[in-house]
Amino acid sequence: MLIFAAMPAQIYNPFEKFNFSNRNCFLTGQQLISEEEKIQVFPQWLMSRFNLQDQPFKLLDESMATYKDLKLPCSAQINHDYLEPLENEIAEAFERGYDAVKQLEEVKLFQWAGKLLYGIIFNEIQAGIRQQHNNGEDFNMSQAIIHRFSHLHLMLQSLNLPIIFDEFTPFSLFLFKVNNSEDIFGYRDEINTLTFSLRIKDFGLIICLQDNGTNRNYHHEVLAKMGDELLHPIQFEEMNARLFYSAYLFNRLPEYNILPVNEDIYIEAMPLRGMSSKPLFDHWMNKTYGQVLENFWKNWGFLLLEIIKDPEHPVSYLLDKEGEFIKANDITLAL
Repeated sequence: MLIFAAMPAQIYNPFEKFNFSNRNCFLTGQQLISEEEKIQVFPQWLMSRFNLQDQPFKLLDESMATYKDLKLPCSAQINHDYLEPLENEIAEAFERGYDAVKQLEEVKLFQWAGKLLYGIIFNEIQAGIRQQHNNGEDFNMSQAIIHRFSHLHLMLQSLNLPIIFDEFTPFSLFLFKVNNSEDIFGYRDEINTLTFSLRIKDFGLIICLQDNGTNRNYHHEVLAKMGDELLHPIQFEEMNARLFYSAYLFNRLPEYNILPVNEDIYIEAMPLRGMSSKPLFDHWMNKTYGQVLENFWKNWGFLLLEIIKDPEHPVSYLLDKEGEFIKANDITLAL
């Protein structure tokens, strides 16, 4: 539940009236001139660079779309003033690679990834509404999911409103230099936990979009050992598995206060511990983690039984038996 103090009129929450029409801007809710006022969820530069336009994209209801089918209703002015400048900055940095991406403000990477993931959510919700309507039923979504999605949308409005995150970061962001093969496009998301991953060029980017930085703290030991080391792709995908699994284990729904001060809107994070004494993360189960890792290691053909042959110590290409980081150059698997 959000706690509002003299709510600024300009903040928009589409989940209040469940407005996912193509007649309103996804970011501001303002009425659009026509339903043709749309932007691509996966930006055009990214689709062109990796030839994604006509590639299949599977939605949660098992229906198939293509990357270019996924669109968001967006006012031309919002796109021109806020989204296009961000896209141009991100596109230029991504084209140059890891060193340029590392120079970007983390909040801009969060906004860019958040807009993309929210765009997928928007399309999923529209598909769900259509499907339920065709079945003569009302569309239902769990309160916990609405809670997460509406907070992501709130944070995204830092794009167009003077929003200040007051002494907290809403996300955990991980950027790694990766020895990728040429023209790799590795994209993953988990919309229930709001986790995003992209592996292209010479880097890999993972963002837990709604955790107030807890996943970074949770993995601090392995991250300290990795430092800025170059990763083999299998090492990046192992880190992916660790983060996607810990995002699933994270058992809090962050709460926020919204405080207007003059022209600014301060967002203040409530303490995550709240009234509960239980840990922020549920218990790590190696068998479940092994199933996640098997999925991320499909390119290398590892099976669950191999991964958890020693149930106490799942196979790792990040750390050796002594817990030390394994150099990418010491790994002989194909990229």
